[in-house]
Amino acid sequence: MRPYLMLAPLLFVLCGLFGAALGLTLMRSFRYLPAVGLTEPDLSAYTAILTAPGFLESVALSVWIAVGSALLSAALALATALALRQAFVGRGILTGLIQVGLAVPHVVGAVGILYLFSQSGAFARMAFQAGLIDGPGAFPALTNDPYAVGIMLLYVWKEMPFITLILLASLQRIGPDHEAAARSLGATPWQAFAHVLLPMLMPSLLAATALVFAFAFGAYEVPLLLGAHAPEAVAVLAWRSHTDVDLAARPEAMAMAVVIAVIAGGMLVALAQLLGKAGWGGR
Repeated sequence: MRPYLMLAPLLFVLCGLFGAALGLTLMRSFRYLPAVGLTEPDLSAYTAILTAPGFLESVALSVWIAVGSALLSAALALATALALRQAFVGRGILTGLIQVGLAVPHVVGAVGILYLFSQSGAFARMAFQAGLIDGPGAFPALTNDPYAVGIMLLYVWKEMPFITLILLASLQRIGPDHEAAARSLGATPWQAFAHVLLPMLMPSLLAATALVFAFAFGAYEVPLLLGAHAPEAVAVLAWRSHTDVDLAARPEAMAMAVVIAVIAGGMLVALAQLLGKAGWGGR
């Protein structure tokens, strides 16, 4: 049996569920919600959110969180993966510690960040007891801050191991021969890395980074726990509208969800175009 025929049942279920959810989201974003008397589709939900005070600031904050988290995670993951290629004492322990983070739910990690890094958290109290600050309130605001430091800290801790494991798999597949050939032709270690190894890693690195961007842009639970009250991430605004007791607010929540999907999808399309133009897709 051909491989795509074997996958057909799974693809049918996944595409059916995704397609049904997407269709329902689009219908409701156009204010088609017969349960509350909305039976004539229009664009008023999109007009309402795009003209609402603070919405564009929320979108910008979400982009900042997603880009910052993705780039920091990618940079640290690349350095970690390259280090783990080498044999050294404690390599297995470090690899295990990296994998432990993958098993911790984001919500649990966010609560841990609050307990440790908030101005009423453990580190603030320790700094006060050590005489480093005048009081817990003098501790740097790393959670519920306008720059989303706590949110990005949590995402980097969670997503860096994910990218690291993908890069380690790619490094194992690539092997050391290409770099060795470049070195034998007179390339320095940096030249062998920059001109040989890094281009071969780019498809995996960019794909994993794009997935982290899409996830961080659309997730709401971590920004809800660790984010500032104003502006809030756009996913948090969508969640608040969706859980509003007034069902008439539901179309605006769906419109925000569509905006999130369009931006995240645009990122993935741009990545595919970049990979194709750079000739990395087939390596």
